[in-house]
Amino acid sequence: MTTELTPLPIIVLNSHTHNDHVGDNWQFQTVYGVDSDFTRTNARGSRADAQAEIAPDQICGNLPKGFDPKNYSTRPWKITSYVHDGDRIDLGGRLIEILATPGHTPDAISLLDRANGLLFTGDTYYPAPIWLYRPETDLNAYHSSITRLAALSPQITKVFGAHNLPVAMPSVLPQLVRALDEIRLGKIRAAPAASGRVIYEVGDISLPYARPRKQALT
Repeated sequence: MTTELTPLPIIVLNSHTHNDHVGDNWQFQTVYGVDSDFTRTNARGSRADAQAEIAPDQICGNLPKGFDPKNYSTRPWKITSYVHDGDRIDLGGRLIEILATPGHTPDAISLLDRANGLLFTGDTYYPAPIWLYRPETDLNAYHSSITRLAALSPQITKVFGAHNLPVAMPSVLPQLVRALDEIRLGKIRAAPAASGRVIYEVGDISLPYARPRKQALT
């Protein structure tokens, strides 16, 4: 419970609004959202996406006792304020800058603490297969977003993704740009993956796509 961590007011700002990131938003009074139709749609809640999250091939371990998977859904939640690229949030002695980094989803953002060289990337980067196969994924936007973040790498000391190992070095960002460039130029061959998808492996970087890239992106 957040009340065990701090007595201060809690403001929720999601890195994006996929179901696994917003499932408990309904419990908070103050939720900031990116000013996008994708965010507004997901704020209504979802049964289909929630059910997809608990499919047999998505679960690691056992579900909690008393959990009712048949009726599981994401509850609706209220957006109390909209945020935009370049907005700054004052946490009291620390400023956090919002960077629009669409691609994984249309409303994906990263958070930058310039003073301390900390970058929070959500699902735009994390050290595991990065999902780039959902219908809402925009590969061109994703490439632009990673290029933007890579340009900041000289100013960054640590990168914090939303899944798997929590900390990465900033050098991974230009590595990811190079991997994307090699894929879009057809230099990397895709391997078959689950559900008819493919996966590109470039060093330690894994990128599942919906289909092979047969020509360079524009």
